[in-house]
Amino acid sequence: MTDAAAGRDRVAADAAARGLDIEFVERMRARSLEEAAELLGIAPSSIVKTLVVARSDGSFLFALVPGDRQLAWPKLRALVGVNKLRLPDAGEALAATGFERGTITPLGSTTAWPVYADTRMQGQRVSLGAGSHGASLFVEADELLTSLSATVADITEPLPTR
Repeated sequence: MTDAAAGRDRVAADAAARGLDIEFVERMRARSLEEAAELLGIAPSSIVKTLVVARSDGSFLFALVPGDRQLAWPKLRALVGVNKLRLPDAGEALAATGFERGTITPLGSTTAWPVYADTRMQGQRVSLGAGSHGASLFVEADELLTSLSATVADITEPLPTR
C-alpha cells in the first residue's frame, strides 16, 4: 500500500468510526488553494485549510480556516490561553499528523490533537485535505465539528488585499 493510500485509508476509517458521511473527490494536484477551488468548481471559502499549530510545550493543535481568510494569531492565542504559537515546518507537521502539507486533515491524524475552527465554516458543506495529494474530502462542516469536539470561535481575519 502506498503512503498516499494509507493516508486516505486512515481518513476514511476515522470518519467511519465517527459516523461521518464523507466524499472523496479525485482531482489534479493543485498548486494553490485558488487552483483547487477552480478544479473542484467551488468558492475558495468552501475549502477549509487545516493548519497544524505548535505550542511552546511541544504539543500541537489544528486550526480550521476558510480558504478566503487567514488565521488571526492574537485571537487564537487568546482562545487557547497562551502567549506563543507557531507554524511548524513541513517535517514537524508530518511527524505530528502523519500527513504531508496540502493533505492534512484532523481526520485520521496519527495523534488526535485539539481542533479550533472558525465560525464561518458552520452550516456549509466544505472541502478539506484528504490525506493524500490529488484528492479532496467533502463533509458537512457542522457534523465534522461536532464529531471532533471542536472549539468553534472567530479565529480568522480577511486576507490582505493585493
